[in-house]
Amino acid sequence: MALSAQQTRQVASARSSRKAFAPARISRTRASVVVRAEAQNADGMTRRAVLGAGLATAAAVSMPISFPAPAQANQLLSTEWELVNLPVTQGTVLLDIGFTDEKHGFLLGTRQTLLETNDGGKTWAPRSIDAARDEGFNYRFNSISFAGKEGWIVGKPAILLHTSDGGANWERIPLSSKLPGAPVRITALAGKPGQAEMITDQGAIYVTDNTAYTWTAAVQETVDATLNRTVSSGISGASYYEGSFSNLARSNSGDYVAVSSRGNFYMTWSPGQTYWQPHNRPAPRRLQNMGFTPAGEVWVTTRGGDVLVSEEAGIASEKFKDVTINSRGFGILDVGFRDDKVAYACGGSGSLYRSEDGGKNWKRDRSTDDVAGNLYAIKFFNPQLGFVLGNDGILLRYTGVSA
Repeated sequence: MALSAQQTRQVASARSSRKAFAPARISRTRASVVVRAEAQNADGMTRRAVLGAGLATAAAVSMPISFPAPAQANQLLSTEWELVNLPVTQGTVLLDIGFTDEKHGFLLGTRQTLLETNDGGKTWAPRSIDAARDEGFNYRFNSISFAGKEGWIVGKPAILLHTSDGGANWERIPLSSKLPGAPVRITALAGKPGQAEMITDQGAIYVTDNTAYTWTAAVQETVDATLNRTVSSGISGASYYEGSFSNLARSNSGDYVAVSSRGNFYMTWSPGQTYWQPHNRPAPRRLQNMGFTPAGEVWVTTRGGDVLVSEEAGIASEKFKDVTINSRGFGILDVGFRDDKVAYACGGSGSLYRSEDGGKNWKRDRSTDDVAGNLYAIKFFNPQLGFVLGNDGILLRYTGVSA
């Protein structure tokens, strides 16, 4: 939900709307990274082509583990949720969470927040990244993803971290200011080690299958170029596009939905497509967020508190229907599914809602009424391991006991 760039790695610039990126070739030694840029016509980009050509080293970051006892116990809100005490400063916004298994995971946020748990999220301890701190930047860690022990983190200013040992050590892969947009999401892909997919807030998507030594541009036309072609095709608000997405989501099959920065239209992309597809918003109010149900339908929330669900699975459908939710005018910021039936929606002023029919009807969960902050994101890793993230260091943990 989180949204770029420092360091000095080159990203090849667009020579045309259809060939936005160019490759280079690199080799790396144990002590240094040697970059050899070469002119090529293929769509693949090397790690240094996507991510720069200036740094002499890629820092391996070891982060010492420390688990101090929490200052106070977690607060039980209901039979389903507890408010977790976190060692963070006031004003910290939590942005993403990822787990290597049911017990061990990491929590990310603004102000260079990186916390680790070894008990399924009941308690958390801070981790530090010395190389990032020494540079004087205050990183906003946007996204984390694991496939087994292999994990990735992206953030702003542009930073990419990789681990192959469950987060005991992280390798720094510098990113360039020439990267199109800020990296806002990283997905560790299952299968052989070294596979990941990265997307920026400007819709640039890159895929690697060799631990970021080379990257392939999955989108061959910039979002700006796509909109320039489609402004006259009836996409309302496309001429007001400000060059970035406000929110985006990825399905398990690799499809994306993304809300424009103003919320006046949305875009979709599927693997194999050469550019993003723009769509008119399905509601009078501006869009807030989008995502996918377990069955593959697309859900949409608006800035006025509406929730809509597509009538058919997949991103091609433009027919949506309203669902029943009494949001009291608070914007719905995210929707998350515990399983095929039970879902939760969250929003401003600690608003939390529960559905027992796959998101068709919703009831307000009053247990969070006294939570002083906005709830931004919901994430379930399995039916018993779920969290709600918010501002001011708010973290709700699903207790695993249904009401």
